[in-house]
Amino acid sequence: MKTQLINDNWKFYKDASTFDAANGAACKSVTLPHTWNNLDGQDGGSDYFRGTCLYIRKLNVSKKADKVYYLEFRAVNSIADVYVNRKAVAHHEGGFSIFRANVTDVLEDGENEIAVFADNSPNDTVYPQMADFTFFGGIYRNVYFIEANKSRFDLDYYGGPGVTVTPVVNKDGSATVTVQAYVTEAERSQQVAAKITFDGKVAGIGAARATDGKIVIDIARPELWDGVKKPALYTADVILTQDGQLLDERKIRFGIRSFAVDKDGFVLNGRRYPLRGVARHQDRLNMGWAITEKEHKEDMQLISEVGANSIRLAHYEHDQYFYDLADEYGMVVWAEIPYISVHMENGCDNAISQMKELIIQNYNHPSIMFWGLSNEITIGGEKEGVLEFHRKLNDLCHSLDKTRLTTMAHVTMLDPSSPLSFVSDIMSYNHYFGWYVGDVADNATWLDDFRKNYPDRPIGLSEYGCEAILTWHTSDPKQGDYSEEYQAYYHEKMLEIFEERPYLWATHVWNMFDFGVDGRDEGGVKGRNNKGLVTYDRKTKKDSFYVYKAHWSDEPFVHIASKRYEKRPEKITKIKVYTNQPEVTLYVGGKKFATKQGKYVFEFEVPLKLLGKTAVKAVNGNLTDEAEFRRVSKPCKEYAFKKEETGVVNWFEKDGVKYEFKYPEGMFSIRDKLGVIMANPEGEALIMRLIDRAVAEMKARGEELPFQPSKSLFRLAGSMTIERIAGMAGGKITPEILYHVNEELNKIPKK
Repeated sequence: MKTQLINDNWKFYKDASTFDAANGAACKSVTLPHTWNNLDGQDGGSDYFRGTCLYIRKLNVSKKADKVYYLEFRAVNSIADVYVNRKAVAHHEGGFSIFRANVTDVLEDGENEIAVFADNSPNDTVYPQMADFTFFGGIYRNVYFIEANKSRFDLDYYGGPGVTVTPVVNKDGSATVTVQAYVTEAERSQQVAAKITFDGKVAGIGAARATDGKIVIDIARPELWDGVKKPALYTADVILTQDGQLLDERKIRFGIRSFAVDKDGFVLNGRRYPLRGVARHQDRLNMGWAITEKEHKEDMQLISEVGANSIRLAHYEHDQYFYDLADEYGMVVWAEIPYISVHMENGCDNAISQMKELIIQNYNHPSIMFWGLSNEITIGGEKEGVLEFHRKLNDLCHSLDKTRLTTMAHVTMLDPSSPLSFVSDIMSYNHYFGWYVGDVADNATWLDDFRKNYPDRPIGLSEYGCEAILTWHTSDPKQGDYSEEYQAYYHEKMLEIFEERPYLWATHVWNMFDFGVDGRDEGGVKGRNNKGLVTYDRKTKKDSFYVYKAHWSDEPFVHIASKRYEKRPEKITKIKVYTNQPEVTLYVGGKKFATKQGKYVFEFEVPLKLLGKTAVKAVNGNLTDEAEFRRVSKPCKEYAFKKEETGVVNWFEKDGVKYEFKYPEGMFSIRDKLGVIMANPEGEALIMRLIDRAVAEMKARGEELPFQPSKSLFRLAGSMTIERIAGMAGGKITPEILYHVNEELNKIPKK
């Protein structure tokens, strides 16, 4: 099989849903990967372009009569229609998986035209449609042209490689490796052979007829794929031959390992191995999803640096290259489909198709140990049909792969006793106590209650986190202030909670990197979720990054926190140092100030000069970090997040009329928390009337509410003010709407 990368020389036509629409239309030359939403998908307003665009490329081919030809697309979001010489060759639904088109019959000797219509329009059939991330449109991964023999390893089955490798560790420590080749147009005279190598040495060989394709090879003393410390990888060189002639070949890397999950956590190769990891979205500032191997590798290096041993690859199938990196770096992976937030009755077939593609395309990756069925699917309540469909998905996973576990990410409001929480083999919860709701200590309370009520059930946290924007700083961090200091404090406390509860089978920080959400407007930053440990451009590691590095990494370091909080109003300021070393000495103004012993977080009370800068230096042996701070007369406004910057205003003007928000003492306003308002009977009645009105208006426009209001949903949002909820909604809640809500709230006295 020969493959040719064809990423260059494409013509791109914006907003062209037919060939006629492209005639005479403006186009531009692009090189793949490409997305048309790299800028408007990250600037806020929930108004990025969602539609159909056209890509066209010429391809010269020396066609051979005894060969077959394919086009392979690594991902097109989200619906793709492919044409060769204006003849339809493929229709694919789903924006994250590999798909191929057999173009043999329409391909001509000489010049050919390849055309792809890529469509990321809203619909009710293809997942995802409701989620907290931007759905970037385009051909955003590589495209290949393939030439193969008529007898070949299968290229037509859900984008898979046509060969599976299944290693099993036996009770005596040996391993049995089953190689299964699926051959198209197999003949009895053809043979499949497999040679397994490790570290340049042959570990086993075997052969079978092509019509069967099954080869079983025993390895007496295998090297185990053993996580980040020793991710041992074997290679199965699988060939298809006839009369000594090579017809096709696959080189499949795989790892030999055993794993399990029980009430006391995750087990890798027979030993306890708590999974402490991060979640990852694939987009990048000004690039969207159209990233290259360079960006993928940079992401993996940062994840490795922080000391993680697991990655939840949310909320969709990621690039094959990133799974390869996970194999190499020893990361234990949770891989999932974008069945998220809302159950679409018309989307069931698509969810099944995407699950088949996810498993079939990624079956051979040793890093993957869990197939994720869905994420927060009950955020608006448990809808009819959800339970039955999850059981169907779960059975599908086990029929396709008997070696891995299924899992789910549940939203806080789902009662652990719900039948839905028993569908998958194991499960985790997405909890944001300490950010959206409650206090960070409530995470411990919830986990302790779960452990008490369900002592034999494995439990993990699939999401937790809070936002930090590098411009906001304070000496008194509080929930909701978007400061770098509160995010670091929050993660310090979460790691304390985890250390006291080693039975958690996995914890995954939300998120490793800031990512694009065009509908968001939070903390003065439009179009972004700022919960990352690293900024959207990957250039700055937030202080919370070093909190985790102190707990997880063996790489020696010291880090002085809050360097960006240079100007401080207090005479005595708190200096925090994060490190994985047992001792830190702090120097102030070049002189030794104090030495402390401890773990992870070291705090020093340091006097600041009245004039000029105070230089501090943290030292452990050869490890150093330095910072400078300046005392000022009063807190600097430049460090304080202003609520007006969320898009919520104190006044606005429309049609020449100025509308001013009022906050009368003793009366409710949009600056009161939803839970407090709803605890008041009049307040609850008002909120319910507003929701009923919104539902009626949406129905009048022919729109369907993506989720049903429920008491559990209100509890989750109860600690947020109406103002903050509006800010999170971006442009969907206008100042005019918010003004009228505030006006109604002003009529209700607080009791």
